[in-house]
Amino acid sequence: MNSELFNLSQLPVRTVKPRENGITMVMDKGLSIREAEDFLSNGSALTDIIKLGFGTSFVTPNLQEKINLYKQAGIPVYFGGTLFEAYVVRNQFEDYLRLLDKTGVDCAEVSDGSIDMHHDVKCEYIRKLAQRGMVLSEVGSKDAEKIIPPYEWIEQMESEISAGVWKVIAEARESGTVGIFRGTGEVRSGLVAEIIRKIPLEKILWEAPLKSQQVWFIKLYGHNVNLGNIAPNELIPLETLRLGLRGDSFHFFLNP
Repeated sequence: MNSELFNLSQLPVRTVKPRENGITMVMDKGLSIREAEDFLSNGSALTDIIKLGFGTSFVTPNLQEKINLYKQAGIPVYFGGTLFEAYVVRNQFEDYLRLLDKTGVDCAEVSDGSIDMHHDVKCEYIRKLAQRGMVLSEVGSKDAEKIIPPYEWIEQMESEISAGVWKVIAEARESGTVGIFRGTGEVRSGLVAEIIRKIPLEKILWEAPLKSQQVWFIKLYGHNVNLGNIAPNELIPLETLRLGLRGDSFHFFLNP
């Protein structure tokens, strides 16, 4: 950042990488190598972790080259939870482990948003993968018709944290219209409030792909709230929201 050049006062202090709070997870839905290089030229210092969204890795050309590119930039990368589920539903978990080994991906996401999985089984997958590297898990369904009551969100998050996850992800999809959000994109504020009462804020990564959602979380939970499913071209705009350098958050951090 150009803080010395601009010399602005009353800016909130961002945590520095590697960090536990203020995480920004970027979703790569099929960037080319050149696009990934361009993204890193501006975004590597602001990006904490990159998700290769849903099953896009399967059809992305030059996948290994891109994985290596992100790792060389010091950014952990992982396959979307939907790919994990695609292996599990086909009884190919061992093949999934071989995929991680072959590509050198030492971070994994465990989710059950598209399949029915007993929660004890999900936690066992978390424990197995946690022995190999960093694990994220996702709570919430991709089915907009499936409403999970707050106590189940909390119980699942608590169990998955105990099983060894680094962060538990609150589901929203890349559209921001399911899980912790209504179909309109509006935050299910009561659900979020219930979760926050029981789960440490630093352990949750909120999927918030839309600007209005990012603003909502920053306003209520501060500039160092963990946010994910950020599009590559929205990374720098998000950082301006975190710093109060965009109209939507301009007055959040000014002294009265």
